[in-house]
Amino acid sequence: QGQLVESGGGSVQAGGSLRLSCAASGYTYNNNCMGWFRQGPGKEREGVASIYTIGGVTYYVDSVKERFTISKDSPKNTLYLQMNSLRPEDTAMYYCAADRRSCGSWFFSPSYNFPYWGHGAQVTVSS
Repeated sequence: QGQLVESGGGSVQAGGSLRLSCAASGYTYNNNCMGWFRQGPGKEREGVASIYTIGGVTYYVDSVKERFTISKDSPKNTLYLQMNSLRPEDTAMYYCAADRRSCGSWFFSPSYNFPYWGHGAQVTVSS
């Protein structure tokens, strides 16, 4: 059974940076769409970024473009999210997720039922 474990969350001031990691275990995440979604207090779930494990094509929600970068280390089976120029509105629990299909708009749907996702990492940005 596949497992995803997030790390790297924390508290920073606006303008700061954090890097989240997602260690995948249980099976090799080839031919998968992997990525991050977040859920802030009182907010709907929001897809943040996705990457296809073959080819590395990435997608981002508009609010994080030019600030966040998603990447993967295939030999380590690890996914990353580098977050720069953080804003208070980025405060949320961030979750790593995956599905055995190519990436698309479905990843950013707030109602998509991911078969694999972690327990989350809290990111808090103060003004």
